[in-house]
Amino acid sequence: MAWSQYQLILAATMVVTGSINTLSTKWADYLESEGSDGQIRAFSHPFVQACAMFIGEMLCLLAFKMLYYNLKRRRDGSEDTHELTRGNREFNPFILFIPAMCDMIATSIMYIGLNLTYPSSFQMFRGSVIIFVGMLSVAFLNRVLVGREWTGIFFVIIGLAIVGVSDFIADDGGIAHSRNNIITGDLLIILAQVITSVQMVYEERYVAGLDIPALQAVGWEGFFGFSVLGTLLIPFYFIHVGPPFNNNARGTLEDFVDALVQIRNSWQLLFSIFGTIISIAFFNFAGISVTKEISATTRMVLDSVRTLVVWLVAICVRWQMFHPLQILGFGGLLFGMCLYNNVFVFQCWSAVRGFYLRRRYGYEETQGIITTRADDPQIA
Repeated sequence: MAWSQYQLILAATMVVTGSINTLSTKWADYLESEGSDGQIRAFSHPFVQACAMFIGEMLCLLAFKMLYYNLKRRRDGSEDTHELTRGNREFNPFILFIPAMCDMIATSIMYIGLNLTYPSSFQMFRGSVIIFVGMLSVAFLNRVLVGREWTGIFFVIIGLAIVGVSDFIADDGGIAHSRNNIITGDLLIILAQVITSVQMVYEERYVAGLDIPALQAVGWEGFFGFSVLGTLLIPFYFIHVGPPFNNNARGTLEDFVDALVQIRNSWQLLFSIFGTIISIAFFNFAGISVTKEISATTRMVLDSVRTLVVWLVAICVRWQMFHPLQILGFGGLLFGMCLYNNVFVFQCWSAVRGFYLRRRYGYEETQGIITTRADDPQIA
């Protein structure tokens, strides 16, 4: 079935804004600016960046409210038919609190990991969420994984292992990423995927059937995430930590005052943070809308395209150097994800097999039943 214009716009928005989000966040990590102590250092404030992400998600709730009341003023019922406002709007928002907390913890950990490793690795290791979602689905959703899904998980593990090896042995071309930092960053990103998988299993069990409008769901999760994480910035300001997590003016877990001063002193930093806020707002809306309007597997495929875009851009701007193992790792990861979600692999196999049978024997295969031509000498 052909996609509608609205679905095409959603798909393009998800790929473009998702790529911008990762790239703008990593760009901020590479920028240097004068801090609150007068020293010039790299911007290393993952929790402030996570707060910026939640501000972007909160904008979705604001956009939803403005659109909803504008449509309601027409008094023609359009608020119940418009793509962005239709659905169940009367629900207890606290049902989204648990997934919001999972998102907050996972995002904060991932941003710490992103600060320590390459942007393409950040995207690729996020694919490990399939492994943990599969395991938790078996444990808590009473789901039985078929052989195709287990094989897909196996290929994802192999692909991620190859990506990890390529990170370890690759020359970074002058960008300061020590091997210890890379290993730590990659492991933190994988840890974050465990928490993300908890969020996804919870949403499948308790949220999926509520038909909540995408903008409203993203907005409430952003509100809860920003409220809690914004409050936690206060104790984080007084918790001293060691390297490589203390690259701020006070050497604490997070120095939000230092972050604000650095942003004020650098228009590039301000631009990158603004890019994070806007891109995450559109990306989360587009991602949930793609799942709702098309399918979850389509969202997975588009997320893989985003990984490829981030990887190519990172190489072009020399944030990392190309290594042949990265192609092999990305290929294994993509193949495993497609196999797990039953996308492309068996469809391509059936198409190739059918083409071979037609060309070699004149056979036709329809829904697993092979038929022959009437003039086939083998049946004469």
